Amino acid sequence: MSKHSSPSTRRRRDPRRKTMHQITAENDSVTLKRSLTATQLLLMGVGTTVGAGVYVMTGTAAAEYAGPAVLLAFLIAAAACLFTAFCYGELASTFPVSGSSYSYAYISMGERAAWHVSWLMLLEYGISCTAVAAGLSGYMNSLLGIFNIHLPVWLTQTSLQPVPGSEGTALTAGFRLDLIGFISVLLVTALLARGVEESARFNSLVVALKIGVLFLFLIIGVSYITPANWHPFIPPAQEHFHFGVAGIFRAASIIFFAYGGFEAVSTASSEARNPTRDIPIGIIGSLLICTLIYVAVAAVLLGIVPYTKLNVADPLAVATEAMGKPWLALLVNGGATIGLSSVLLGLMYGQSRILLTTGRDGLIPSVFSKIHKRYRTPAHGTFIMGAIIALMTATLPIDIISDLVSLGTALAFAMVCFTVIWQRNYAADTRRPFSVPLGGIRIRGFWIGVTPVLGIIFCLIMILPLIFNMIHALLGGNPVPVILLVTYFLIGALTYRFYGYHNSRMANPSASTES
Repeated sequence: MSKHSSPSTRRRRDPRRKTMHQITAENDSVTLKRSLTATQLLLMGVGTTVGAGVYVMTGTAAAEYAGPAVLLAFLIAAAACLFTAFCYGELASTFPVSGSSYSYAYISMGERAAWHVSWLMLLEYGISCTAVAAGLSGYMNSLLGIFNIHLPVWLTQTSLQPVPGSEGTALTAGFRLDLIGFISVLLVTALLARGVEESARFNSLVVALKIGVLFLFLIIGVSYITPANWHPFIPPAQEHFHFGVAGIFRAASIIFFAYGGFEAVSTASSEARNPTRDIPIGIIGSLLICTLIYVAVAAVLLGIVPYTKLNVADPLAVATEAMGKPWLALLVNGGATIGLSSVLLGLMYGQSRILLTTGRDGLIPSVFSKIHKRYRTPAHGTFIMGAIIALMTATLPIDIISDLVSLGTALAFAMVCFTVIWQRNYAADTRRPFSVPLGGIRIRGFWIGVTPVLGIIFCLIMILPLIFNMIHALLGGNPVPVILLVTYFLIGALTYRFYGYHNSRMANPSASTES
């Protein structure tokens, strides 16, 4: 056959690419409860996104890399996410099925690509959960400190800890664990296994609480701003991406993962009442709302406290202490602790639904796709996932995992953007209730969309500083980030090669899935 075969001819060659009819039928066969409204989806997106970025990573990104220009870093990261959010909106309205980008890739590029996307998303969600639980632990310890309750140091730190002043190139190991982070993951796991409707109600209450606390911080904090703290807006550049223009992009790559929560909305298609309309609203709307909140809070925070003093796990607590308002400190610490639990809930929800879908397809053991008869949730897989995340939270420090999750997020987002281009060329006649803006161009008949290309470019911009930082750590004597990353991808490749490929429902069409 000619190497210039038509797209439709090439598309038929892959026996392990699902049709829309197949994936819709499979989606309808799983008895998840359709109860989520557009408002609940929007709140899920906001609840999952407003968390570690504003409560935890703002301080580190400003103190170490960008200074007050972290505001620009938030906008750069938001731009990368916005282009991806438009792509998610088109795919979610076109394919209103569970599994998010995993399912989109299965339809577009086939099983192998879908597996790699799901493996990236599991990295993104799993390590995001660990980072958020670490932030929750930091604020909870601050809250306990207000009441003069202090846990032993070995119950507040992870087993691995970076050596101060080593810039992450040296680690120490010891008999210690993050107890609060560990317990918080287990509690959220139990709530999630209980039911999505109960989880959504809890999330709505928590989102209202934490947004209210943040607005209170903004209203009161404005009068405590010292404009001199914003100068120099872009501190003079130093080596290794510290400050200057390069530091802004490095900071953007750090806080990039904090925006990833909006993606969890796309995993809820099987439980949304009107997924074709409501999923795009939830995805794009939550991202825009969260960007405004992030920038506003960061501006006030950096106006109250010099950026050099914010390299802590609880920067908002430092700001309320500087304002001399103990009652506000109590509210902020309490709001952050409870608010981060909603982020944890949304992230674990998204991960559990990806595991549900891949388990249903036979690529991982069917225990992850087994639906509890009473709760109508994948409770068994949720508990397994929760136990793994709890152990990661107790042992891995946020300094290591933040880069890994940003890398996983950027790669997964880039695949989503590419999927839109692929779908437009190989399934041009598919009905699309929502389409990405800005149009596209055709090169030799091949459609290339402006929005997905910009999304891919921005994701690559997020990735480059992360790769550089890992290489720098490796050369400095800390191979842990590289080892974790390589080991993770190796396990993923071997899992598909020796398990998923042979047990896939596409290889065994008569195989049944437990439900």
